[in-house]
Amino acid sequence: MLGLVAFLKAAGVGVDAASLKVHLACWNGHEHPLDVFYAGTFKAWQEWQNQRNFQCAQVIGLIDMGRGRWLFAGVYQILDCQENSGPGTPFHYSTQLLPGQEEWIGRIIVQHTRSGRASYIWCKPGVELPLVELRQEKLTIGDFPGYNAVAVSHAQLKIITDQKIDSWHGALANIKGVYLITDTQTGRHYVGKASGQEGIWQRWCVYADNGHGDNAELKKVLKEKGPEHMNHFQYAILEIADTHASDADILARESYWMKVLRSRSFGLN
Repeated sequence: MLGLVAFLKAAGVGVDAASLKVHLACWNGHEHPLDVFYAGTFKAWQEWQNQRNFQCAQVIGLIDMGRGRWLFAGVYQILDCQENSGPGTPFHYSTQLLPGQEEWIGRIIVQHTRSGRASYIWCKPGVELPLVELRQEKLTIGDFPGYNAVAVSHAQLKIITDQKIDSWHGALANIKGVYLITDTQTGRHYVGKASGQEGIWQRWCVYADNGHGDNAELKKVLKEKGPEHMNHFQYAILEIADTHASDADILARESYWMKVLRSRSFGLN
């Protein structure tokens, strides 16, 4: 089975196998690198490191997709490393994407079994990174999956609303309804309703922007745990109604779901 480095060399990408590291990018407790990739900011995200992890000439970025499968996010030349004396992540690398690989980024999936928790490994003999899939199109956040299949993180919602993905906007701007926000760290629920002119889309744009949508309990959570806690929020749809439904009807259905989920007693309503 063809390995990633051999494939890139055959494609004319100037990979330096003598000084090449692999970054196995995984959830860091705050962000998932796949969401960062969808947002188009993987390069900048990868350049901030807690240690001097890129003491090499080049680094291959691979993003965890689960079950030992990794998405190819590019080979980057290491240009410089600066130590940050202020608060936050201490090391910032300057990198440059090698030319000739743009058509492969987000399309190649390789197989690799991670050894322990190591996220930075030298690409030496024995690290084959065999190609298991070559997608026709670059991996993106995807089209709207249907009203009964929505479950998106805050990071994903931010991408959807910032990029105004057509299928999501078309689906969510044309329906009113009742939605559910779950704090995935605590399991507590918030039941909300959308009855404005642009339905759920309008309401969710506000959550994507500030995380709380001006709801008292959600504001309290973010004040106590910090604004970054919004990354633990998940958004789903409980019930939809067309844009002709009355506000009273939507309010009644919101009250019903609050009662069913006990979100006033044990949740965030």
